[in-house]
Amino acid sequence: MNGEWQDAELPEGYRLDFREATGSTNDDVRAAARGGAEAGLVVVAERQDAGRGRRGAAWVCPPGEGLAFSVLLRPSEMKALWPRLSLAAGLAVSEALDRFGVFAEVKWPNDLWIGGRKVCGILVEAGEDFVVVGIGINVGVREFPAVLEDSATSLAVERGEAPSRAAVLAAVLERLRVWEPCIGARFPELLQRLRERCALSGREVRLCCGDEVLRGVMEGIGDGGELLLRDGSGVRKIVQADEVRIVR
Repeated sequence: MNGEWQDAELPEGYRLDFREATGSTNDDVRAAARGGAEAGLVVVAERQDAGRGRRGAAWVCPPGEGLAFSVLLRPSEMKALWPRLSLAAGLAVSEALDRFGVFAEVKWPNDLWIGGRKVCGILVEAGEDFVVVGIGINVGVREFPAVLEDSATSLAVERGEAPSRAAVLAAVLERLRVWEPCIGARFPELLQRLRERCALSGREVRLCCGDEVLRGVMEGIGDGGELLLRDGSGVRKIVQADEVRIVR
């Protein structure tokens, strides 16, 4: 383990498992969960060979520049509420990045933007009695592939210098510990904070929902965490979308 991670201090209740290389941190945590690992396991990888985002899209995290990690949760709330953990994780990351001098908005349901550019992606996957929260943050990245130049950013780009990845990890976990329990009775509190940081409210968007393509104005986030889309037929409640793009 390199010095950056050897000296990492995580909030109480979390324990670090650092790996120089792995296929996918989400897969590693899932395997540990099935083997009986307790909640709070955090797997961090310097390099992922099979990292992925939602719908199986590849996730690239440059060694030494990105922060890729997965957290094992064992929620006490009923399983029907577990999808709300995507929103809890997004809010946690957004609030954590405040500490490093940047304001990140949550792009429903699982990305974070700074100034309209993606800085973080979140992938939440559930098992029978556990949830894996995978998070990838562009921390020290300064150069992106040509296809991402106009759509991606990093903390280094926004701040002029990169903060410690271990410090970013600790800040995210601290806020996740606050919001993870709020997917049940305290969900309105989580929603209030989330709505203040929603990147899509009032914007015209295009959504791909299975075989259906929808277009309209996002009116906000509903009381169940769903996206509220106003189109020619009225207001639709969108629980899940494969892709969400801003039209204007």
